[in-house]
Amino acid sequence: MILLGSTGSIGVNALNIARKFDLDIDVLVAGKKIKLLNEQIKEFNPKTVVVANKASVQDVAHDNVLYGEEGILEAINESKSAMVVNALVGYAGLKPTLEAIKLGKKVALANKESLVVGGKFVDTSNITPIDSEHFGLWYLLSDKKVDKMIITASGGSFRDYPLDKLQNVTVKEALNHPNWSMGKKITIDSATMTNKLFELLEAKWLFDIDKLDAFIETKSIIHALIDFKDGSTTAHIANADMKLPIAYALLGKVEEQILKPVDLLSVGNLEFRPIESSRYPIWEIKDEILRKPHLGAVINAANEVGVELFLQNRISFQDIAKITIDAYEKFQDFMPLVIGDIFWVDSEVRAYIKKVG
Repeated sequence: MILLGSTGSIGVNALNIARKFDLDIDVLVAGKKIKLLNEQIKEFNPKTVVVANKASVQDVAHDNVLYGEEGILEAINESKSAMVVNALVGYAGLKPTLEAIKLGKKVALANKESLVVGGKFVDTSNITPIDSEHFGLWYLLSDKKVDKMIITASGGSFRDYPLDKLQNVTVKEALNHPNWSMGKKITIDSATMTNKLFELLEAKWLFDIDKLDAFIETKSIIHALIDFKDGSTTAHIANADMKLPIAYALLGKVEEQILKPVDLLSVGNLEFRPIESSRYPIWEIKDEILRKPHLGAVINAANEVGVELFLQNRISFQDIAKITIDAYEKFQDFMPLVIGDIFWVDSEVRAYIKKVG
């Protein structure tokens, strides 16, 4: 396989599955965690390695090292592997997804921005989702008619925080997720609920469905639910571990235990909460953005800039949603006709945010 984002949590889990089932790794793509990357190179012996920056090339223990976006696209083109695991973070994952699909490769997709930004131009027939929520929805599908799809949220770092104190929270507090440890970007997106908004957009493109929603389930063992036309509802329950969806994406079918089953007696009880815009202001545009999913390109660009500014302590936590909604309103008439329009609006939104900020 070609593994994009090998040193992140999803990449590490993908390599755990590769180790368990003796799968070949043709290409490893990583960012700045060179020490871990070198350990992966030693174990999995890829033909090609790609890192984020040219300066890091000399530190990589491999004879064939490329760098940057061009390096990723070149590696995808040159590899004979038919499977790409895209676990890159953010907008950077879009072009590799498009390139892989153009070449007829299958994509195990964890990079939700590929669909949030470019869903209108992405052929999803060769995509298998490995986000736990979308995997859960896929797992639940049957020959019954679907009425509504629902995904769950953890609630993020501030789900129990006093509302009147959110304006002054620190970066350190925002990165303290109650349920698990993830990268900085997705942890902040979880705290603002932008991540869940993105996942609803992703589900819309993947499953071609209009009725979508989300709510908070604080223990993160229910990942997805489907309401069927007959009035019944089914839920996907599993311990929070990416190895299961990754295994299905890479192997096609799984006939042995990957995870320890959930012991509901030890769980004891579950708590469900609505996602309220008073705590998560980005939720104000949820229904509208689902009617205009092409505007995902706008909110993604604005959010990426906002998160970066917050991590640099240049804006407050609550300003992230304000920035995103402002850009959404500013560019609400945007309608992409070709893929190039997506790249254009991404640049325009980023420039706008930096100008007004």
